[in-house]
Amino acid sequence: MSDLVTYAYAVARNTAGLEETSAALVGVAEAPVHLVADAHDDELVLVVSPVPAPDFQEDALKRHLEDLDWLEAIARAHHGVIEALATRTTVLPLRLATVYLDDNRARDVLEGGRAAFVERLARLAEHVEWGVKIYVDPSMAPAAPDNAPAAGVTPGRAYLRNRREQQSVRDSVYSAAQQAAERVEAAGHRHAAGRARHRIQQGALAGASGENVLNDAYLIPRDHSEEFRADAAHAADGLPGVRVDVTGPWAPYSFAMPDVGSPDAAEDASP
Repeated sequence: MSDLVTYAYAVARNTAGLEETSAALVGVAEAPVHLVADAHDDELVLVVSPVPAPDFQEDALKRHLEDLDWLEAIARAHHGVIEALATRTTVLPLRLATVYLDDNRARDVLEGGRAAFVERLARLAEHVEWGVKIYVDPSMAPAAPDNAPAAGVTPGRAYLRNRREQQSVRDSVYSAAQQAAERVEAAGHRHAAGRARHRIQQGALAGASGENVLNDAYLIPRDHSEEFRADAAHAADGLPGVRVDVTGPWAPYSFAMPDVGSPDAAEDASP
């Protein structure tokens, strides 16, 4: 058995200069990047690298997933290759750690999925992905005015009143977040070709202050990008305690094919 396996980054539409662009990239495990073409038609290609087989066998990969430094390095290299190619052609990003025994097995998958790949690439042509997250932070919202007289109020009553005021602020902030979400959705109706709902991020994954209450991705025609970004970025205007983060444009990760066959080593190692 070879000590190398084939790591696949994306399915792409082959265009002039793509092979040269790929050859200049360094991918996962600092491996060179190259293209695997359909044996009968070079319109579609898989973008791949040779990587050490021991690191991507199932047991080893499970251990690596607990090593955040290793995982981050893989993710950065994976996305770096995809984003570089997305400036030259339409790509279908594959899931992190999609691995095949060799280039021939990768070519079989490309040929077997050709019809679905062609259809999806046609849909994604000249489109990009924008991410929209909404956060709430009640501490940033103004407190309700306290009009009750302080004299004669027992500590217990004061505590209960303070709790009611805090809850009122929280309720108003979450209501405002819903309003911001409706504004983002309206921007999507005006500009987007698709929307993907992602899991709400918590803890370290949230990557920002406040509570993440919405985590969506939108597929936007490239020539509508700036209009969508501006509309989404202003969705929290006038809504204290609510923040909207808009990121992109990215390759259309959330709108690529959900499955490209059964990898021979490991698949779906995304965090």
